[in-house]
This record gives sequence, structure tokens and C-alpha cells, in this order.
Amino acid sequence: MKINPFALERYFAKYEFSARYLLSSSDCESLAMSEVLEMADAEIKGLWNELKLGYTETLGHPLLRETIAETYTGIHLEDIIVVVPEEGIFLLMQALLEPEDHIICTFPAYQSLYEVARSIGCAVSKWEPEEDRDWHFDVRQLEEKLQGNTKLIVVNFPHNPTGYVLPRVDYEALIHLARQRNILLLSDEMYRLLEADNESKLPAGCQLYDQAFSLSGLSKTFGLPGLRIGWIVSHNHDALQRISRLKDYTTICNSAPGEILAIMALRNRTRIIALQKARVHKNLKILEEFFNEYTDCFNWNRPLGGSVCFPRLLISRDTFVFCEELVRETGIMLVPSRLFMFGDNHVRVGFGREDMPDVLMRFSDYLNKRFR
Repeated sequence: MKINPFALERYFAKYEFSARYLLSSSDCESLAMSEVLEMADAEIKGLWNELKLGYTETLGHPLLRETIAETYTGIHLEDIIVVVPEEGIFLLMQALLEPEDHIICTFPAYQSLYEVARSIGCAVSKWEPEEDRDWHFDVRQLEEKLQGNTKLIVVNFPHNPTGYVLPRVDYEALIHLARQRNILLLSDEMYRLLEADNESKLPAGCQLYDQAFSLSGLSKTFGLPGLRIGWIVSHNHDALQRISRLKDYTTICNSAPGEILAIMALRNRTRIIALQKARVHKNLKILEEFFNEYTDCFNWNRPLGGSVCFPRLLISRDTFVFCEELVRETGIMLVPSRLFMFGDNHVRVGFGREDMPDVLMRFSDYLNKRFR
């Protein structure tokens, strides 16, 4: 297969480990290995100490899948396959899509959510939000994009990069549209559990619709991207079986230490999520003060969930050029909207890291010296 380069990941490859300050990371603060091990109960410590570094089960360690199932309602071990999150998108689309199919995807988006389908030969329609309505995604506009050959709807809430969360009534309307036409639904839920308030938290797609596939993992909300552990959850067992057969050509199985560490983290999910949400909420308040101070430089919509937002830059006509100059002159990395194939007017700001307040102060100094 031929697929276009992943613009965002290529940009991160260039700057993530060379820039001194990251102001665009989408994940929360990473946990140290010692922190995760300290949380482990006696059973899991025993598994860890006796762990042999051999191959693991393709579907994932049974205890890990049971622990994942506990985080959902009405989900069981057999409804889950453990994958690297990015791998899950690739495998699902390869397993379920044909060249003549049509998909609809929330946009802007993480590139693989539509690029993999496009590389297969599928037609892709973009479901775009309204910036002047706080990045609202209108379900009526989604309905207008449906075609006779629409095979899959791809959604991502909380949304990367805008931080928008679809209201529950709209989400249920979306699922109703899919159910009426027997359209598959891929719900990217990597930022789930980071909603600004509990009232806005959406149920997992797999809990509402038997043809939905919920993609989640430990990279964002849990701050454990280095484990490379994610999962797909669905009641469509035929599709999960096809995905597992394709996995024989990618990772084959998961990292044995990563799976055990994942069980430790998930058994302590309440504690970890509370820590990450407290940091996100603290940083979001600081970020709101920043944008209130720099209304001449930015126009922003306060995110409803997740750990990123997508302000419009008012002091440059080309955010790609702005970001290149910023990282060169200050060591601060921001992601320009061009990397999301969404024009040159916005930047993605991440607020899940512990050092965000310090990096934001350095960014303020740059803005004051350069533009004021």
C-alpha cells in the first residue's frame, strides 16, 4: 500500500526531542516507572517479579482484558483486543473497508483517522466544526454527508485538536443515524475521562451501539504513552477476529512488561485520573488567564475536554512560519494547523504537562518582546 507521510508525526520527529520546551504535546504528564510499580497490589507484583519476556497472547493478556472490561458497562473480555492505539486504527480500517466505500470523519483530525481509509481507496468526507460556535459539530451537517455507500463514521470526542465534546443528545442522534443505515462507527476515545465536568462525559460508543468500535488506551489520559498499550472494544466479534488476524502482520503480540504495567495502572485508574485531571484543570485556568491577557494575539474557544485546544493566531498570516520562528528563537515547540490540513491560522496548545505554566511564561516573554 502507498500512504501519504504523517505530517504531524514527522514534525514531532523533528522537534519533540530537540526543542527545549513543548507547548503542543497532547498527552498528560508521564508517570515514572517507580510510581506505577508503587501502586501495584500483591497479585500484580507477583506477576511482575515472575514475568518471563516471551511472546504474549495476540488478543492481550486475559487479566488485562478483564481489567479493561471493568472500565466499561456491559463489556466483557471477549469484546476486547489489545493493540498499540495507532495500530488499532490501521488494522480496523484494513479489516473493514473496501476501495469503493465512503467514510465520514471529524475534521481536523489525527491524520490516520482518515488517511488510512484514503490509502485503501475510500472516498473521505470531512465533518468540520463551526469555530464561531465554540467549535460545535452539527449532526445535521453530518447527516447531509451520508451517501449510499457510507461504510464508516469516524468521530473523536473529546476532540483533538479543538477540545470540543459533543452534547449527549447529539451523540445519541449520531448513533441513531448510524444504526438506521447499519453504518459502522469508530469512536476515538483517547481523551475520554478528561472532560471539564462529569456532566459532559459521553458514554463509550461500544456501550450504545453494537456496530461501534471504541478506541482507547493509556497514552493520553493516563500519561503512559511509553507503554504503547491501547485497545479496541466492540460487540462485533467477527470484526475483532479479522483485526486479530491482521495483527499477525504488525506487532503479532503486545509487550509483556507493558501489559503488566498496564494492569497496575488500570487497577489504580481512579487515583491516576484524579491526578491528571487536577493538573489539567489547574493548567486550563492559567491558560484562560493567558488568553484573556493576549486577546490581541489570539482568539480561542475554551475546550470542553481533553488536554489540547486550538486557538486562532491573530498576529501572523502563516502559523507554520510563526511556529518555525518560535522554536528557532526560543526553543518552544507549537504545532501549526497546516499539519492538520486545516489552513494556516491556528496552533495547537497542550495543557496536560506539569511544566506548562513555565513554558507559557517563556512564550509570554517572546510575545511581549516581538509583538508589543
